[in-house]
Amino acid sequence: MVSCLSNHWQGVEKCQQWAILSNMDDSKMASTGRPVRVGIVSVSDRAHRGVYEDRGGPAVRAYLDDVLVTPWEAVARVIPDEVEVIRDTLAELADTAGCCLVITTGGTGPAPRDVTPEATAAVLDKELAGFGEAMRAVSRPHVPTAILSRQTAGVRGSALIINLPGSPKAVRECLDAVFAGVPDCVDLIGGPYLETDPGRVKAHRPH
Repeated sequence: MVSCLSNHWQGVEKCQQWAILSNMDDSKMASTGRPVRVGIVSVSDRAHRGVYEDRGGPAVRAYLDDVLVTPWEAVARVIPDEVEVIRDTLAELADTAGCCLVITTGGTGPAPRDVTPEATAAVLDKELAGFGEAMRAVSRPHVPTAILSRQTAGVRGSALIINLPGSPKAVRECLDAVFAGVPDCVDLIGGPYLETDPGRVKAHRPH
């Protein structure tokens, strides 16, 4: 039971919110004592060889530190632009590492070695095309070549997988365009309850 001792409406509202959270199914809450796991996959031949500094992965990590209130930990990978390697890495993070969210950076353009969307599609149970559409729409007014970006997203088991471009600026811009819908998607596929900082990104949960 949650006792609302204050007669002020603000106090009552806070107590009601706490009651809702207290009665949620434990499987939906990130209160197991362990942080939720997020896979961050940097796809780049040069970064994998160590001749180029990976900037996309750290940009994703910084964004999540800024937006997520829920305790989380990164499971990071830096891998080459190879379909089989990307595919196997995504499957491992979703199926074995226990990541509820997997975010890739790089390999989304039209060049011959840009194969991240193809590798992602190969492991998805369901594609969520709206993610890519929203990201391209927000980037297009600022970068005409955003039309060349082929990033997508989708579901594998209880993990949401999202492709991003490799540019740190594009990482933040694209995540801002879609992240309000990420917690609800993770809820719907049976993942943990993700809370965001509403002053940064307010999660939209219509369900």
